[in-house]
Amino acid sequence: MGLKNNAIRLHETVRGVETMSRFALAVLALASGVYTYLGVRGLLDGSATFVFFAAIIYSAAVAVAIYAFWTFMLRFVPLVIGGLQRLALFAVMAVGCVMIIAMSSWLNAAALAGSAALEQHMAVTLQGYASDLDQAHANALSAQSLLPDVQRAADRFARLAADERESGALTGTTGSGSVVQLLTQMSAQMNELASTITGSRAQVEALFADGSARLATMRELVSTPGDINPRADQFSSEAVQLTAVVAALEQTSVAPSVKRAAADLSAGFIAPVADGGTADLAQRQDQVMETVRTSVAAQSQALSAAADEILAQTTVEPQRFVPLSSAEAVIRYWSDFIPSWAGAISIDLLPVVLVLVLMVVNDAMRRDAEAMEEAESVTAAEMIRAVSLYRQLNGGLNGAAEPARVARPAPLEAAEEPLVARQGPEPEAEPAADEVRHAQPSQQAQPGEGEGTVTPIETAQRKRQEGPIWP
Repeated sequence: MGLKNNAIRLHETVRGVETMSRFALAVLALASGVYTYLGVRGLLDGSATFVFFAAIIYSAAVAVAIYAFWTFMLRFVPLVIGGLQRLALFAVMAVGCVMIIAMSSWLNAAALAGSAALEQHMAVTLQGYASDLDQAHANALSAQSLLPDVQRAADRFARLAADERESGALTGTTGSGSVVQLLTQMSAQMNELASTITGSRAQVEALFADGSARLATMRELVSTPGDINPRADQFSSEAVQLTAVVAALEQTSVAPSVKRAAADLSAGFIAPVADGGTADLAQRQDQVMETVRTSVAAQSQALSAAADEILAQTTVEPQRFVPLSSAEAVIRYWSDFIPSWAGAISIDLLPVVLVLVLMVVNDAMRRDAEAMEEAESVTAAEMIRAVSLYRQLNGGLNGAAEPARVARPAPLEAAEEPLVARQGPEPEAEPAADEVRHAQPSQQAQPGEGEGTVTPIETAQRKRQEGPIWP
């Protein structure tokens, strides 16, 4: 056959890549085992020897299981042609893929992206701590907004006391009487409250500076290259200290103190006894002190309302850094490491492509084998009979064409010897080599013919050098 059938070529190609397929499957299983070892080593606790041997045994079992499973699939799936049987094998292959992902792929992903996932976990936690520190600092500073109101009230009371002392602006009588005493008392209380608010500012700034420094250290731990485990341990220590700083900022807010002081202004108002020398002056002093009482009550209510607004703000719940293993971090932040997950799963499930390719190729070989012509499926006996018949036909044709193959004299010789051609009979030409070869079997088949054969005597023969023969 000049050209091979397509089914034969496909079969030879499949046989040719069989060794390569086994080698590729072994390399993939080995790679999966290595990355499984790297991933499972971070999950085991105990001595270094125990961790090493336990991880080696598990990874070896995973590699052998993957190689055996895909070997079975490569052998059996392409050979099954029934619809239900093939669907059953597909279901088995799907279950096997899920089991491979469960026992190997996520550990491969942990080995590929475990360090990056832990850094991602620390970065997310760091962002939360920074937000908590800013919120606590804002809450602590919000109480400072009450300071202008308190200082303004203190100045107003002090100014009224001075006016009353110098010009008797409230009672019409100059001097330091009971009204001046009351106004001076209210101014002093307001100044004490302002001092409390001002004193808390320095403490808030110191705590915020401490928290900012710890945040800077934590940022360096996240971005510094190197082994992730020591960095994670130091990050956890810094996180504990930062949590304490945030809690301290929450406790430094003076809003509750301002609210209590404002309530004391109204509830603890103590008016002095009018000390006027005359009844008219005493009456005027009582009226002014009642007015001061009303003013203090209004100021107390305003400060209490402002303090309530500050206290109504959302308090900060400090975050807590939870250390994670590399595998746990990869699972928690899987959406950030999709390429790593794809690579880890592809190492284990790439043989699915080989199974599908072999299945398609085997289906094509079966279709081509069914469509093969009869001439391309001849048996050896039929081929021998066909060759014998061909030879017999060629032998018969050669025997029939033998009388027509008598050699004719060359034109040049006929031109040179015209007289001989006219006077004598032409000599018989020697038989061709092919005619002698075909004639030999027939002569050997008839041994009796040799006895009746007459040897012809050549007459009127001459050589070319001799002249013509004259009578």
